[in-house]
Amino acid sequence: MSYYPEQVYWGDGGEVSARYRPAETAPDIGGEGGDAIHYRATTTTTRGEFGLYRVEMRPRAGGPRTHFHKTISESFSTLGGTVRLYDGAQRVDAHQGDFLHVPQGGLHAFRNDSDAPAEMLLLFTPGAPREEYFERVSEPADASDEERARFFDRHDSYFVE
Repeated sequence: MSYYPEQVYWGDGGEVSARYRPAETAPDIGGEGGDAIHYRATTTTTRGEFGLYRVEMRPRAGGPRTHFHKTISESFSTLGGTVRLYDGAQRVDAHQGDFLHVPQGGLHAFRNDSDAPAEMLLLFTPGAPREEYFERVSEPADASDEERARFFDRHDSYFVE
């Protein structure tokens, strides 16, 4: 009995399909001293297995309110600065090397309340089209309550505060 996932690749010799992204690649959203998001591995490039994003937050950037996801887990790995993470029970100031995994249904939030920039990796499993969420999340501010609810529902984000 195998505990590995179902086979996906059926060839015998391997293939050239890796994707390299140098550190100096410009962010996909934002940048130039402000908040930025780098699409490290999207659900498209990972064939739906996961999505990995590097998030840069300017000083006092804030962050999303407490929420949960029904279909995806979310993990946070702090790369630098101080990211205030909420695990559903307590808020902690996470520093470089700190990690938080939130399974489906787990309440969570994150923010940068410090006077310095902060940076982290976000990992979503399985992969989901978070790029559209990141690119359009500010648009619902001008939307009706119904439009805003549809947007967040479509992107598996359920806010509780």
